Amino acid sequence: MSVQGLLQTMSKLIQVHISLLELAEQKTNILVHNQVDKLNQIVNKETSSMKQITILDLQRIEDISALLLERGYKPNPKITVGDIIKLVVKAEDKKLLSDAQKQLLGTIDQLREKNQLNQKLIEHSLAFIEYSMDLVLGPPDDGVTYQNPSHQQQGLKRNGMFDSRA
Repeated sequence: MSVQGLLQTMSKLIQVHISLLELAEQKTNILVHNQVDKLNQIVNKETSSMKQITILDLQRIEDISALLLERGYKPNPKITVGDIIKLVVKAEDKKLLSDAQKQLLGTIDQLREKNQLNQKLIEHSLAFIEYSMDLVLGPPDDGVTYQNPSHQQQGLKRNGMFDSRA
């Protein structure tokens, strides 16, 4: 097994991560415009991409193990591409592996930042929904839990615009 197999697997990993990054950018617009049906489609595509990443990551581990065996080392699933770069002798292969690693890590960092932004958008949206519900229904009362009937306070109710007792 040459370095080329590992490079092909890494190239596929990079492509899937780039597609995930594009989905994350689409998700940002969808969240801003509150398009729930499209959000479900994006989440399904992301799930499919994550399955591909899992398969490709297992392939990467197999490629690394084959390279280690080829060079007389014991296979270890904890060995990273960075460790393989140190073992490779040819300068051209080192450069190709290093470039692929940098591109993959850069894409993952961009994806992480975009996902953090999307998470904040979702949190703000949920906070707004909760605020809106409190405006309509009034602040939540503690009457939901059991209280001793002799200790209940009379006249305690939510003062919202919507009467939930109807």
